[in-house]
Amino acid sequence: MMTRTLAGKTVKPVGFGCMSLSHAYGVPPSPEDGAKMLHRALDLGYDHLDTARLYDLGKNEALIGETLKSRRDEYFLATKCGIEIDGPKRRIDCKPETIRRAVETSLKTLQTDYIDLYYLHRRDFDTPIEESVGALAQLVEDGKIGGIGLSEMSAETLRRAASVHPIAAMQTEYSLWSRNPEIAVLDACAELGTAFIAFSPVARGVLANGLRDPEALTEKDLRRTHPRFNAENWPKNLALVDGFNDIAARAGVTPAQLSLAWVLSRGAHVHAIPGTANADHLAENFQANAQDVDAAFIEEAGALINQATVAGPRYPEAMQRTIDTEEFEAT
Repeated sequence: MMTRTLAGKTVKPVGFGCMSLSHAYGVPPSPEDGAKMLHRALDLGYDHLDTARLYDLGKNEALIGETLKSRRDEYFLATKCGIEIDGPKRRIDCKPETIRRAVETSLKTLQTDYIDLYYLHRRDFDTPIEESVGALAQLVEDGKIGGIGLSEMSAETLRRAASVHPIAAMQTEYSLWSRNPEIAVLDACAELGTAFIAFSPVARGVLANGLRDPEALTEKDLRRTHPRFNAENWPKNLALVDGFNDIAARAGVTPAQLSLAWVLSRGAHVHAIPGTANADHLAENFQANAQDVDAAFIEEAGALINQATVAGPRYPEAMQRTIDTEEFEAT
């Protein structure tokens, strides 16, 4: 079983992104079923769980805290701060005082006295990153967090942050169809000794053979707002999926497992945190920790699905404005 280093600890490179247990994709499971999924994850051998204060307004953290409080020593825990909810509106706030308040809330909600990895969920363009990281560095010194993480930020921001304190991890969307980290962040992470954590590594379910018709998605499924799923772009992207599924079949793995194998092949510092609310998919994803997919299939998949072949930007315009990652030049 493959292992890699994250914030000074050894974990399996495929972790569990817990967001789907509370919101975002379809109808989330009941709290009772969500609790069963969390126990199932640990029983399978998952040892890296990822959540955020944002996910269902703290209910995702609360689910983990209540469900796994007796098993806290079995997993590496990551959560995030920086996106604040004010009624129907959300804002990005990474001021030092907000960070200090947020970590205390998360510690209480997660029913723990220690968070292994604590991320800034997005960059606060009104607060210097050095000030935010300085506050996080104090939390490391205080023993409340083990490592500092950044999410959806650029290589330049990473370097500025690392000038204040070592950055344990950078979390950004990364998959065959979202290649932005290849512009600069992936290499910067390797240079600085920062782990790279890929979220949505199976392309929001697309490369797990999990979606044929976006019109079948529930009304609140966030994919309905994303350009790659609209009527103009989806038919082009679905054609790529069909070719990808053929490669996976010839490789002797599932599409999700080929997706994860491709992500993990990008470097020894790369981890992936696929999310799911389906027990079979949970087991399927975990098996990727032990699979050795032939490099020829990895290369073929990368040649088929990449920035030049995928139709549509990864985020809607309003959401894109909150993102600090590098963007490919328009063609």
